[in-house]
Amino acid sequence: MTEATENTTRRAIHDHIRDRPGVHFNELTRVLDLAPGQVQYHLKRLTRSDRVVAADLFGRTHYYPPEYDDWERAALALLHRETSADIVAELLAAGPLGAGETAERVGIARSTCSWHVDRLVEADVVRKERDGNRVVLTLAEPERTARLLQRAEPSLPERLVDRFTRLVDSLLAE
Repeated sequence: MTEATENTTRRAIHDHIRDRPGVHFNELTRVLDLAPGQVQYHLKRLTRSDRVVAADLFGRTHYYPPEYDDWERAALALLHRETSADIVAELLAAGPLGAGETAERVGIARSTCSWHVDRLVEADVVRKERDGNRVVLTLAEPERTARLLQRAEPSLPERLVDRFTRLVDSLLAE
């Protein structure tokens, strides 16, 4: 591989990460149609030169431009998941909601909602507050979260996994 090709490939990877912060390795190889080894090589070069930051979050390594802080990285990693993004969008639109009501509005099982909410709480995107026996969900930083939600769009494979989970939930509920 020539230096010119190497730079073109590295630039494509860098630009994709800039345009889609929080992208994970598999998506980079799939979307850019590159070999995994090729992507690994260029990611190493980009992270060593501090042009890209790698963060292991929620079972995957995600890649970001360096200007994103730890909170934004974790939030974006979760907002790339359709169900988490739907929960956050509902809280942005409706304000604080009970956990059960959130699950109902999003159209998911309470257990699925609970799993996603627990990750969102862990990342300090959502807060759980007690109101008697009721758990109320609120956004920790609504304005910042709204900006990030606009940047995060779940990829097709991420959407398919979330939709499959919703389908299984609905079948089990019957």
